[in-house]
Amino acid sequence: MRNLRLPLAIVSLVAATTPVLPASSAHASDHLDTPTVAADPRADIGDIYAWTSADGRHLNLVMTIVGHGFSDVIGYTFHVDSGKVFGTTSRTTDVTCRFSASYAADCTVADEHATGMVDAVDGLVSQSGRLRVFAGRRDDPFFNNVKGSRSAFDAAAHALTHGTPVDADGFPQFDDATVASIRKEWRQTDGGPGRNFLGGWTPACIVVTVDLGLVNGGGPLLAVWGETASPHGRIDRAGRPLTGNALLSPLDETKGDRLKERYNRAEPARAAQFIGDIQRTLGLYDGYDGVRGNQWLADTHAAPGMRYRPLATLLADDRLWVNSASAKCTQLFAVELAQLSGRRDLAADCGGRTPNYDASNIYRSLLAAGNLDSIDDGVHHDDRTHSTTRFPFLAVAVDSSPAPTAASSAAADYHE
Repeated sequence: MRNLRLPLAIVSLVAATTPVLPASSAHASDHLDTPTVAADPRADIGDIYAWTSADGRHLNLVMTIVGHGFSDVIGYTFHVDSGKVFGTTSRTTDVTCRFSASYAADCTVADEHATGMVDAVDGLVSQSGRLRVFAGRRDDPFFNNVKGSRSAFDAAAHALTHGTPVDADGFPQFDDATVASIRKEWRQTDGGPGRNFLGGWTPACIVVTVDLGLVNGGGPLLAVWGETASPHGRIDRAGRPLTGNALLSPLDETKGDRLKERYNRAEPARAAQFIGDIQRTLGLYDGYDGVRGNQWLADTHAAPGMRYRPLATLLADDRLWVNSASAKCTQLFAVELAQLSGRRDLAADCGGRTPNYDASNIYRSLLAAGNLDSIDDGVHHDDRTHSTTRFPFLAVAVDSSPAPTAASSAAADYHE
């Protein structure tokens, strides 16, 4: 397998996948959002969560919005695709919320309507009781040591610009000292214990509990993704954590904006066009532990340039998979691991994503080493306590968050 000296494009790739943490946030350039999304934080999706209820009768959904409010010209939609076989869905059910200028909410699924004012403590309930919605500000359950991640990527970038060889699949063969430095930086914040950069962030949130019978018409396997859209078309979309910004890494800002704009407008059914871009980024992640080819689903027997194709294909279809036949939810990627890696211990896990999954560490560990715990950013839980059983699940917001700025939007959107 041939080794290549790192091209400038890959150095740019490393820089592009790191969050922007400028000294002066008021005048920062947001390299993570496209201009369309950054123009209105009320259209900017931070995260999507989906899991089944403990009684096995409901699907719980959460959408966090980077802005602290909702727009009266934007529709906020959860798409729930359902099927009988993993990877294939035959039916789609939408749960959509719209808001008036006076902050009245109207949320619908099928013939169910839940209406009322934003911030209703007990939520809004449809007449039959099959749909319940909370809309308002809550504490953001996502936790991530963004500064530590930035320092780790900087350590990798330094090695890449000083002779680290890179193979045809984009795998950089970091030496032992660099791997140790990356791990050390990743679990620290400013040289001390890792801290949650998003602690105290209180975005606008839409929280839904819906009867499974309304959304699983195609079968028990559900694939969930969310979007914001105006009358002119889709503005933003999200499914799994990290995919949009961590894997669609631009080689330059202008090209990156074009790519992400196209991604936001393309539903998962058109995912194939992004496989190549994701594939190139996966090589970089595989290098973080210094071992070539141990990334989850890496094909070590593939032709040069195709090692990371299977995982890139899976991740390009950016939807959260939920096994609605299970009421036990413990593991991000549980459905995918059970289906693709033979994890029988996860066959009865709903998967999806609850507010308490250690999403960033699990995601990066799979990309770096093919397991669930190799990457440790030093942050394993949120600063607040969130529930998976008590509606509306997310902790009450504390009014301490600043108004959105370019930098705060970048920080909150880093995990998308």
